Amino acid sequence: MTPYDKDIRQAVEVMRKGGVILYPTDTVWGVGCDATNPEAVAKVYAIKQRQDSKAMICLVDSDARLQRYVRNVPAVAWDVMELAVKPTTVILDGAVNLAPNLIAEDGSVAMRITKEPFSKELCYRFQKPIVSTSANISGMQPAQNYCDLDPALIEAVDYVCTSRRQEKKPHTPSSIIKIDVSSVVTIIRK
Repeated sequence: MTPYDKDIRQAVEVMRKGGVILYPTDTVWGVGCDATNPEAVAKVYAIKQRQDSKAMICLVDSDARLQRYVRNVPAVAWDVMELAVKPTTVILDGAVNLAPNLIAEDGSVAMRITKEPFSKELCYRFQKPIVSTSANISGMQPAQNYCDLDPALIEAVDYVCTSRRQEKKPHTPSSIIKIDVSSVVTIIRK
């Protein structure tokens, strides 16, 4: 088994047991857990020292997986995700089958289909959405690379992925676009 496979297997095992991981994503490093497990989601809020009224993003590996967790995805949302040049998170109404403390008060959820190889494989092997909130204490700068991670975060989680630790290049958070059921598009973050 390659170190890459072992890393993914370990991360998946930790999340299946309700644990929290630090992992590289298609944007910045993320704090992640099983997006269907309310206790795991609560741990992420506590680690980030973030109010649970502030929603977090979920990563999935495919269109099919996204459709299992959002009641009706408007056609314009598929166009936005397909045509986006950079990683784009879409806030959609009608979240289902997710931890209740992950769903916003209006019933929406922020979802992103990752194309980056490591996080895509992680989502594929986990077979469920993975919370993907930036790896930082609330209000601080997100960790672009492993070397930027706060030691307190590393101590607080159950597993830190070994993949892409040597990387030192600029990464930025995703664009965030809200699309409601009547296909009204609102840009939240460019």
